[in-house]
Amino acid sequence: MGSSVPLGLTLLLLLHWAQVHANQGILHAIGNQDPSSAKDYCITYNSTWTPLPASYSNATYYELEDLSFLSLCSATEVPQSRLKDKAVVVLIGNCSILAKAAIAQNSGAKLLLVASKEGLPFLADNKSDYKSLTIPIAYIRYRDVKDMKPSLGSSVRVTLYSPALPKFDFSMLLIFLISVFTVALGGYWSGLSELPSPPGTETEGRKKKDDNVTFTPLTVIFFVVICCVMLLLLYFFYKWLVYVIIAVFCLASATSLFNCLSAIIQNIPYGKCRISCCNKSAEVRLFFLAAFCIAVSVTWVVFRNEDRWIWILQDILGIAFCLNFIKTLRMPNFKACVILLGLLLLYDVFFVFITPFITKLPVVIRVPRLEFSANTLCQMSFSLLGFGDIIVPGLLVAYCRRFDVRSTSSMIYYICCTIAYAVGMVLTFIVLTLMKMGQPALLYLVPCTLLTSSVIAWRRKEMKKFWNGGGYEIMEHMDNAVNEEGLTSSEQEEQ
Repeated sequence: MGSSVPLGLTLLLLLHWAQVHANQGILHAIGNQDPSSAKDYCITYNSTWTPLPASYSNATYYELEDLSFLSLCSATEVPQSRLKDKAVVVLIGNCSILAKAAIAQNSGAKLLLVASKEGLPFLADNKSDYKSLTIPIAYIRYRDVKDMKPSLGSSVRVTLYSPALPKFDFSMLLIFLISVFTVALGGYWSGLSELPSPPGTETEGRKKKDDNVTFTPLTVIFFVVICCVMLLLLYFFYKWLVYVIIAVFCLASATSLFNCLSAIIQNIPYGKCRISCCNKSAEVRLFFLAAFCIAVSVTWVVFRNEDRWIWILQDILGIAFCLNFIKTLRMPNFKACVILLGLLLLYDVFFVFITPFITKLPVVIRVPRLEFSANTLCQMSFSLLGFGDIIVPGLLVAYCRRFDVRSTSSMIYYICCTIAYAVGMVLTFIVLTLMKMGQPALLYLVPCTLLTSSVIAWRRKEMKKFWNGGGYEIMEHMDNAVNEEGLTSSEQEEQ
């Protein structure tokens, strides 16, 4: 019953989508006194009613008649002489936009703009009763209408157009570089903990203090179930849980940024003065680093709705979060990787189509689209990649890196799996460009990385060892226990 509600809502949205053909376009306005002064404004129109040209270079301009104090629900509201051969702006009212357009067209108007004080509505009326309508019809913001004369002069001419979206946007390239860099660096960082360190060094002490978490197959299944439950709760209680998600991300990102930067600072041989308190000591520079990370995270929380620049801060925090997650969470063997990636692939494919609100949460890498189009004029549009599309394959890359270290295989698994991830990202962008709709990236990333890792293990005749992980995660805990027990016994014998 619980899952039927989201599916029913999705079906209704899909059915409704087939009937609504709302497009975003551009109104290009120029001043009569100074033709060089021009300004673009966002509009919404229905492409099935009147298609717009892709450029204004050969378009016809009409003098703008501002009647935004009238709703034009009756032909007697304004003399026909004021509308003839003009682009008319009227206020949204009780009658339909098609009824306004019929009155405007019968009065000789060449274009109808309806000013809305509350955003830009979609044009979804039934045009079957107005088959004779031929003039372009569009919604425009009321504040934009009032901005034209102060910006362009008392006499304004306008035209409408809708530039075609380019098939490729360079924001995809930036998303690609961020994702591949994060996966490669996170996997490599995870493998560093497997490298032997000289005994008694500070590096060895830090490795013993690393709080790494190892997933078992049972833990993997439990984790996926928790993800599904959490997403369903978000679907029904988004208004309240969104603030919980923001608070968790704020804390986790600040901690992750601290861990990433402290790993770099620890290798700098300067500024190592320490302060002591309650029989414990810590480096002063780490206190300043912690304050800086908290300040960055709090800044994001305060300005998270400022789209123009806050995406940079969110991406930095997101990269740190993914790196720390990939480094901290360990997969014990390839079997656990297959279970995790397989289940999350199904999870991603199913839920990506019923959770459009998830883009409002801080769980994505965001890069603004760089091309000029009606979308970028009307609102700042972004290319998005979820954290899960980096972390989930990144855990497999990290396992491959640690397996390389344990089996002394010269990073062959790590390099091949990272390349496979890059290939999967390219496939995702190709399908995204061809289908022109959001894609579940794990649908392409999971097969690429799992198949590549399997083929490498099979060709090297290490499939059994790769599948079971060589038991090194379990043996490591057993060796530690045996060493501690042996050390205790030797101390007792000496006494």
